[in-house]
Amino acid sequence: MHFTGDSASSQNDVVIALSNSGETEELLSILPTFKQRGVSIISIAGNLESTLARQADAVLDASVDKEACPLNLAPTASTTVALAIGDALAMALMEAKGLSSEDFAANHPAGRLGKRLTLRVADLMHSSPNVDLSAGWLDVVKSISASSLGAVNVVDTNLNLIGIVTDGDLRRTIERTSPDDFSTLTAQSMMTPDPITASPEMLAFDALRLMEDRASQISVLPVVGDGRCVGLLRLHDIVRSGL
Repeated sequence: MHFTGDSASSQNDVVIALSNSGETEELLSILPTFKQRGVSIISIAGNLESTLARQADAVLDASVDKEACPLNLAPTASTTVALAIGDALAMALMEAKGLSSEDFAANHPAGRLGKRLTLRVADLMHSSPNVDLSAGWLDVVKSISASSLGAVNVVDTNLNLIGIVTDGDLRRTIERTSPDDFSTLTAQSMMTPDPITASPEMLAFDALRLMEDRASQISVLPVVGDGRCVGLLRLHDIVRSGL
């Protein structure tokens, strides 16, 4: 049994009562109270001639020819029918009220669906670890180690994003460079220029798709807001959030 409506006014309440037999004693005993309060009753019943069906304001037929139970005793098929009717009622109510995805998220803020509709990049990103173009390879290594994010953003003096150096970029550059030339390596020579970015206002789920729905997945995204590099978002943080 479910109540819906304005709790401050019983006349705006609706009771949805489910009973396969329509003769459930506990349910029938409170029907007079609903009638006295002027509450509307919608019954989902397997017996349209039952007491519940006769006393309801609206009746939805949930009858089945036979239960899935081999003894035809345990409510199996009938519970599935009642569930389907309940889902149909909920969807019809959503459409009638014009509920949006934002309304849905407001009612399910902690669930996975709610997070997909509300959690934003700004909620998960880290402060931007930055180096400039001329930073040597050892300074880049130290910056990556200090942030523990697996990458650093390469920016100019105005914090405009120029590129990104990831653990992979660093490793591949060192592999193809003679040890005698390590001193010549800079952030500019190691970075991936003009990387894919996210904005602080972007939904974290959209950022996840941006990172994964591509030929080669990426594990970090620079975050750019108002033209400035403001953060770094890791795939690990998105996954850990429960998305």
